[in-house]
Formats: sequence, C-alpha cells, structure tokens
Amino acid sequence: RGTSCFAASPCLGVRRRAAAAMGRRPFKCYRYQKNKPYPKSRFNRGVPDPKIRIYDAGKKKYPVDIFPFAAHMVSVEKEQLSSEALEAARVACNKYMVKNAGKEAFHLRIRVHPWHVLRINKMLSCAGADRLQTGMRGAFGKTYGTVARVEIGQILLSVRARDVHKPQVLESLRRAKYKFPGRQRLCVSNNWGFTKLPRERYEALQAEGRLVKDGINVKVLAPKGPLDSRTLSKLPLSMLGD
Repeated sequence: RGTSCFAASPCLGVRRRAAAAMGRRPFKCYRYQKNKPYPKSRFNRGVPDPKIRIYDAGKKKYPVDIFPFAAHMVSVEKEQLSSEALEAARVACNKYMVKNAGKEAFHLRIRVHPWHVLRINKMLSCAGADRLQTGMRGAFGKTYGTVARVEIGQILLSVRARDVHKPQVLESLRRAKYKFPGRQRLCVSNNWGFTKLPRERYEALQAEGRLVKDGINVKVLAPKGPLDSRTLSKLPLSMLGD
C-alpha cells in the first residue's frame, strides 16, 4: 500500500536513468586502427548514415585550366577519422574560402570516405546494473558510427584555386586541421590543379596541342600510333587517300 511504480519495478527505473545518462563516447576510444575493415553490407545492417554527405564544394565543374594552383592536407599518422570530424573540417575550410576568396574562386574535395563501421557494446554503469546485464556474454557490439581509415602520407583534403588565392587556401586548410586528431601536414602541389602533370609539363603539352580537357583532368594525346575515329573525322579528305 502506497508504493510507487519504481518501487514495484526497480529494473524499469534503472533502465530509464541509464538511457538518460548515456552519451557519446570520446573519440579516443576509436582513434586507432585495431580491427579488420568492417564495411556496411548485407551482413552488417542498421548502420547509421555518415555525417558527411557532400565531398565536393565550391566550383567543382570549372574546367581544368581555370584553377592551376592546388594544395593538400596529408595525414602523418595511421588512424581513423570520424565522419563528424570530416564534416566539421569541410565546413570550416569551405566557410573560410567563401568569406575570404569568394564562392567561385576554389574547388574543395574531401579525399577520404568513412566506410568503416564502428561498434559499441553498451554497458550500464548505474546502481543495480549487475542484475540487468550479462558481462562478456554476447559482447559483439551494435553499430555506432562510421570512420575513414587513413594511412601515413594519405591525402585527406585537396583544394584547387587560382595562384592569387594561395594564402587563403593554406589558411583554410590550416583551420580544418584542428578538426582532426593526430598530425597533418599542408603541402603545395607541383602539379597543375588536380592533374598528375607537373606545371612545366602541362604548359609544354598545352603549347604542343596534345592536351584534351576531361572535366577537372586532362588526357594526353600520344605523338604517334593509330589514330582514333574522332581524330580521323577531323582530317581533310585529301589526307585520307583512297
């Protein structure tokens, strides 16, 4: 007589208090690569969506000759980067470039994707928890979030822009560094934009007319060899003979 519902069923009150007190773990729990890759698949279902959904920002469709300058953020540690950290770095870099260089003055690209799925074996840490959980029985955790597994020397972020905006690009990448754990280096690329051609080689091939634009990249025409149908169609009939 005169008992409340919590007095009648103490387990219910413990569960409610545990659910209210449960927060996200600090990322030091998941910073290092210790297990095999565990991607989302038909065996691994119920994975929460990654926080980052946009991997290209700015003028991503500008052709290759508009933005000759490029800089990269390179990881110096073998670790894991959460999708939340990648999204925070994208927002910080994009916001600084839009404010200080203009929204049409750059192209930002996130070079890593969070495919690896984290797990958590939730443990109660309240009074009476020993009566509600079973310890290490069934310890394979539930899906918790996604991270990108990065190696030493792997590029994390890349920005291409005009040469006059080099200070703004480096400052935006420097600000984005603070969103990641570990150490990163900022590198100025010797190549033209996001291509694989050094600047001198790019300009020489462009002067020879051997470059074909391919979006943000270029294709190099071979100086000799069989002609493709597109090249043959441009030749005058007098050169084709009989």
